[in-house]
Amino acid sequence: MMRTSDLVASAGRALRANPLRSALTALGVIIGVASVVAMVALGSGAQAQVERSIASLGSNLLIVVPGAQRGGGGVRGAAGAAGNWDSLTLDDAAAIAEIERVTVVAPSQRARAQLVANGLNWNTQVEGVTPAYLEARDWRIEQGRMFDETEERQARRVVVLGATVARELFPNVNPIGESVRVNGGVFEVIGVLASKGQSGFGMDQDDVTLAPLTTVKRRISGRSRRADTVSQISVKTASEDDLGVVQEQVETLLRQRHRTRPGEDDFTVQNLSSITQTAAQTTQVFTYLLGGISAVSLLVGGIGIMNIMLVSVTERTREIGLRKALGARQSDILHQFGLEAVALSVAGGVVGLALGVLGAWLMTSLFSLPLVIAPQNALLAIAFSGLVGVLFGAYPAWRAARLDPIEALRRE
Repeated sequence: MMRTSDLVASAGRALRANPLRSALTALGVIIGVASVVAMVALGSGAQAQVERSIASLGSNLLIVVPGAQRGGGGVRGAAGAAGNWDSLTLDDAAAIAEIERVTVVAPSQRARAQLVANGLNWNTQVEGVTPAYLEARDWRIEQGRMFDETEERQARRVVVLGATVARELFPNVNPIGESVRVNGGVFEVIGVLASKGQSGFGMDQDDVTLAPLTTVKRRISGRSRRADTVSQISVKTASEDDLGVVQEQVETLLRQRHRTRPGEDDFTVQNLSSITQTAAQTTQVFTYLLGGISAVSLLVGGIGIMNIMLVSVTERTREIGLRKALGARQSDILHQFGLEAVALSVAGGVVGLALGVLGAWLMTSLFSLPLVIAPQNALLAIAFSGLVGVLFGAYPAWRAARLDPIEALRRE
């Protein structure tokens, strides 16, 4: 019986004897593994980007907005309700703050305004907020400071600029202490927010200006609204596990306060955790789809290996007969040809993995996505390529092992 080292050496010599054919045989596996690795990495990168973007909106967060949820996912005004876009009030926010497990409540008022400074102007979203807004939405101050409760209560003319606004209005100047004009009024810049980049919905989160809630309601908001209404209430919980319970409590509380019933709500409570899970599941399906389509090329590569190995068995019939005549057993021949098929497939898998990582890096760089290649996926690609070699090399190896030595020696 041949030793394992002899079988490996024999398989290696057979592959080196026809290097071009061996390379072309492994090409199918190379392409298959490379495409699977690249496509799965691309899908994983897209999933990570979506999760990161949604997480940047804030953690453990519920968003309460006026208007009822439509079946298609949008928001509409409550049917038959007067002033349905003014359905949320500061009293609602105060009542929500009394709910157990709620840690932060931050009402806000949204408006669009033209900011002018240094001879430059920029149209941006102005958020009238309370100091608690930073904690609720996980914002950080990069320069300067946030306004305090006294400044908010007194409707002081101070603003905190988003990174995009600061860059557009003060390209080469430290904005802290500078003045900007908003709706004809002069405001002092007291802070600049740390950059958050784009959200999962393609919006620039840095294109924003924060001002005291009372200031925006009295001096900036151009809509005719009740003095106590707000356009949004951010509700932060102690942990993500509390979101579901708190969401139900918030909905029940607002229905009692607004005297509405389920299906007739004039508000919508959005759970960012649920949005994240839905987005992750959607991108995961696309990742599996991309990986499945790419895996078809691995099967094609396996068929190519089987085809070439069958040709090799035919070409080496006399060699097989001579080995058997010299005492080689069927298991020796079976192992030899099986090793050749597995070696071709695994070598193709290693090269394909390297090309797949390179391709994934190029594609994620092109689409500005994070590069996510899980080690277990790389190992799985190599293992799967070896399995392809075993499955598609089994039949040619079996045929070689079944050859009759006398008949094999007679063939030309």
